[in-house]
Amino acid sequence: MEHILVGFRLDYSNQFYLRIFVSSPETSVGTKLAGRLTCGATTFAPRAISDKTQSADYYSEGSRRLGREHRPGPGPPELCLRFLQVCRKETQASQMTLKKYFVKALHRLQKGPGYTYQELLVWYCDNTNTHGPKRIICEGPKKKLIWFFLTLLFASLVFWQWGILINTYLSYNVTASLAIGFKTMTFPAVTICNASPFRYSKVKPFLKDLDDLIEAALERILQPLQENASVTPAANVSEKLNLQLWNQIPLVLIDESDRSNPVILDILGNGSLDLGGLHNYSSFGNPEGKRYKLALKLCTRLGSHCFFWKFTSAAQAVTEWYVLQSTSILSKVPVSKRIEMGYQAEDMILACLYGAEPCNHRNFTHLYHPDHGNCYVFNWGVDKEPLLSSNPGAEFGLKLILDISQKDYIPFLTSTAGARLMLHEQRSFPFLKDQGIYAMSGTETSIGVLVDELERMGSPYSDCTVNGSDVPIRNLYEEYPASQACANCTLPGSKMSSSGRQYKTTYSIQACLRSCFQAKVVKFCQCGHYSYPLPEGEHYCNNEDYPDWAYCYSMLRMNQEHRQVCIRSCKETCNNTQYKMTISMADWPSEASEDWIFHILSYERDMSTNVTLDRNGIIKLSIYFQEYNYRTISESAATTIVWLLSSLGGQFGFWMGGSVLCLIEFGEILIDFVWITVLKLIGWGKGLKWKPASRPLDALPSVCEKTEAYTNLGFHGEEEEKGAAAGGPGDGAMAVQEAGSEPGTPPPKYDSLRVLPLDLVAPDSDEEALGVDLKSG
Repeated sequence: MEHILVGFRLDYSNQFYLRIFVSSPETSVGTKLAGRLTCGATTFAPRAISDKTQSADYYSEGSRRLGREHRPGPGPPELCLRFLQVCRKETQASQMTLKKYFVKALHRLQKGPGYTYQELLVWYCDNTNTHGPKRIICEGPKKKLIWFFLTLLFASLVFWQWGILINTYLSYNVTASLAIGFKTMTFPAVTICNASPFRYSKVKPFLKDLDDLIEAALERILQPLQENASVTPAANVSEKLNLQLWNQIPLVLIDESDRSNPVILDILGNGSLDLGGLHNYSSFGNPEGKRYKLALKLCTRLGSHCFFWKFTSAAQAVTEWYVLQSTSILSKVPVSKRIEMGYQAEDMILACLYGAEPCNHRNFTHLYHPDHGNCYVFNWGVDKEPLLSSNPGAEFGLKLILDISQKDYIPFLTSTAGARLMLHEQRSFPFLKDQGIYAMSGTETSIGVLVDELERMGSPYSDCTVNGSDVPIRNLYEEYPASQACANCTLPGSKMSSSGRQYKTTYSIQACLRSCFQAKVVKFCQCGHYSYPLPEGEHYCNNEDYPDWAYCYSMLRMNQEHRQVCIRSCKETCNNTQYKMTISMADWPSEASEDWIFHILSYERDMSTNVTLDRNGIIKLSIYFQEYNYRTISESAATTIVWLLSSLGGQFGFWMGGSVLCLIEFGEILIDFVWITVLKLIGWGKGLKWKPASRPLDALPSVCEKTEAYTNLGFHGEEEEKGAAAGGPGDGAMAVQEAGSEPGTPPPKYDSLRVLPLDLVAPDSDEEALGVDLKSG
């Protein structure tokens, strides 16, 4: 039985398919070709066997059944050999085809475009689709010059416009679009603080020495100068005052009557308390005192550097002096004690109503703020889902009645009476000093809210951040301690207790700026300021441990360079929600209703039938959405890549009549130009490398030159020329004739060997001797 291999192929799964015909019609194909075929390392199994066509299809099993044992079936060996031969031939053919391809490619690279620079330029101008270069080739001499100038001019205009367009695109300008929508709004977080951070009755023991100093200073400043006025001796005053605290940051009077030589007078310092000292200056109580200015004297630890912080008003100077001194004192008081000295939620929040649902102080989150003491946040969203507003309007908002207890304010620290409040996003830290508003006592303050959502594109269009992770400043407000607004209670199912916990707040540029400034204070002053969160491992500034902290802090506060560094380092948030407030106020309660309102509120707070509240300490707040319409201000790219490509193509088509294909043609010409240049450089380099060195005139001829002298009739070495010159004309003619009579290769002529005459050479055999005799005969 003869097996004929029709063909084979390799499919996508790396399997060979064979088709085999059997020439014996009397024999069943299924009988003869039912087994597997094994050719080398490849095993083939029958796939489709047909007795009608006397053929069988086989496929390789190796790729799908890798690792299984295959017993070789009854396969014909001549068929396997034929298959391997065909595989080998096909492999060799594919290898030869690939080799020829690479050889042709190498020859093409070595040959290059086959043009010179001039031919390449002429070919481009004659075949390009750009209009100008064609006219340069086709027109006459005069028109060629005109078209060359026009083409160069318009090409310059194209490149100029391209430069402007690319620069505009790389500037990444944005356009702002305004969209107005309507949806159910999330009620904002509302933070409420008292204007006074502490109750004076509780913090007074810590500030007693400071209060005595400021009262004595004010007495000296405001005392009218009278001839019969009795003056307390300086010694008696000094015994009652803590002058060590005064000398750390003293208040001074600067007499600027003579601006070229101002006189500095310490209010409570040496010589200023006696009667003579009083006659040296006029007090602020006299008209002549207008030429004096009150200032703070701030010095370093050793007093080597000092500066005077001047104020136009004594009220400003006294307030700033008291703030610096109280900061130093209170920074040493534990936080738990400071919280205890502040206004508690159950005393401050008298009534609460959100929509139609009652609420109380337990629905607020306590947050200690260094500038405002105990603050309380409603709907902060740190431990539960934020509340939604069911409808716009005042009756669906938040209503509060607050007691600020104005009579217990610190007289020299807090000069403003009222409540400080702020509306902000959930989980964001409230910076009331910058973004808060005051609510006046004895009034009802209605706050209508509108929402603006800002969406920035981010880098490279705007320098903003999503969550502050790409800002190099560590956010000290990220994990800020907060607790439930309840002194000694724990809500069922709540994770918060009176011990408090840390909540992770979101990033804001205000948090970044304050964190950056605190980092500067820690770096230069070796301590942290009381008004900002403290980095781990650092301590708050105070006069005892850090005597020059006030000087350092004031210098940093006035230094604009450090603030600019922080401004450049911090970034705005890419997505931000702003609450626009419409504020209106009215007297509350009215004269007709204040009697019964104060009685009820006093009874609910103190369980007393007596009135313990008055108009100076009561505030009513009403916060609500004016409408559910919100505005979205979003940024979009002013220039896109589509705009850039269309603008570039428009300029090129308008000035040159070209398209993208013209640019591809120009790129091809540039490649050919570089190609030709590289080939020329390679040829020039090879010429320098293989250039023969110059030989001296008196050098001996080489072997090549000697050989050339015999084979080339036009070449004569120096020795032949000398011999011809020494001999006669006949000898030279005879030599030329002899050379011409033997056109074959002459015997070699060696410099070191000499051919002997025949009669001197001994014959090697008798035949050679006989031949010699015959010639001689």
